[in-house]
Amino acid sequence: MMKKAVALSYNEEINYAPRVTASGKGYVAEKIIKKAKENNVPLYKDDNLTNNLINLDLGSEIPRELFEIVAKVLVFVENIDQKKGEKE
Repeated sequence: MMKKAVALSYNEEINYAPRVTASGKGYVAEKIIKKAKENNVPLYKDDNLTNNLINLDLGSEIPRELFEIVAKVLVFVENIDQKKGEKE
């Protein structure tokens, strides 16, 4: 099975919804994952969500129907960031 990856960014002061900042399959997905790990960006695995996001244009906001699941991802990331902050 070919690896897939999607990177999202969200700045609630600027954007209405999270945006796709990178996406790819195969080699490109591996590069996205490698770059995330190098920069201590949390990884969240959800094949269904990835399949829904992979075909969106770079820079586009996620569709409204994915808000709930992406909100869960953002909570996951926030929890990891808080735990990292406690360790430092």
